[in-house]
Amino acid sequence: MSSPRNLRSRLATVAAVGLLFAVTGTAPLFAQTMPMAAPAAPMAAPAAPMAAPAMPMAVDRAKILAAAGVYGNFSTYKVRPDLYRLPAAERKGMAGEVAMLIDKYKEKIIVDAYLSRGLSASSDFFLRVHGTDLVAVQNFLVDFKASRIGVYSEVTENLTGITKALNYVTKDKSTELNAALFAATYQGDPPRYAIVVPIKKSGEWWNLSDEQRLKEIETHTHPTLQYLVNVKRKLYHSTGLADADFITYFETNDLGAFNNLMLSLAKVPENKYHVRWGSPTILSTIQPVEAVINAVTTTP
Repeated sequence: MSSPRNLRSRLATVAAVGLLFAVTGTAPLFAQTMPMAAPAAPMAAPAAPMAAPAMPMAVDRAKILAAAGVYGNFSTYKVRPDLYRLPAAERKGMAGEVAMLIDKYKEKIIVDAYLSRGLSASSDFFLRVHGTDLVAVQNFLVDFKASRIGVYSEVTENLTGITKALNYVTKDKSTELNAALFAATYQGDPPRYAIVVPIKKSGEWWNLSDEQRLKEIETHTHPTLQYLVNVKRKLYHSTGLADADFITYFETNDLGAFNNLMLSLAKVPENKYHVRWGSPTILSTIQPVEAVINAVTTTP
């Protein structure tokens, strides 16, 4: 420890230095040469939380079903008997696999499923796939065929068409009939049944003039108006895309009304230009995709 004398000497020196600085305004040499402490850096603002990645946007169902220029594919499937040799637990997971596959493509297509087992000899179920890009539709169908249910199913029919604006009964060509056509809207509960009827026209039909075809279609349309409150309909043009010229798709709760609609169409002169009407005609029930896959994988 320092002696009292040394301590008093050191205090006197510090006091003298302080007095020199106060009088002259100049720090002593040893004070000038000591490094000054750097000012404290300002605290950084907390980082903003990272934004969550945007969720992929699914196709707008209502928009794509109403738009022109949309591709529609109808693929029917017959399940092979050897599927039912698989363990029940493995078959049970097939519906979830298909649901995941549909979710993978939800930005580009929409998929509807139908159970035709019990109502059709040639198929157990079918898929209706819509997309503005036919390659996306094709890619989905390829992946579906590679799924476990796809591997155990045979394709029995495949039809592709495209939606278009009205060719004949338009506001300009057939004003009153066009207004009546759009005024006859479907009423009642959501439809339970779907029916697909492919149609192929004769060469004679295509060689009629536009005016002659318009007259035939007007005669075709008039008797159908009364049934459009019971039956929804949608037309796909498929000339060159499938072995048909049109794919007619219907939904209804009233199969009696649908039967009467088809009878009315059979009686119009335009019917004589058909070389294919059905073959196959596909009758089915409208069900969620997972319900359809569960139905065909649970029991033969």
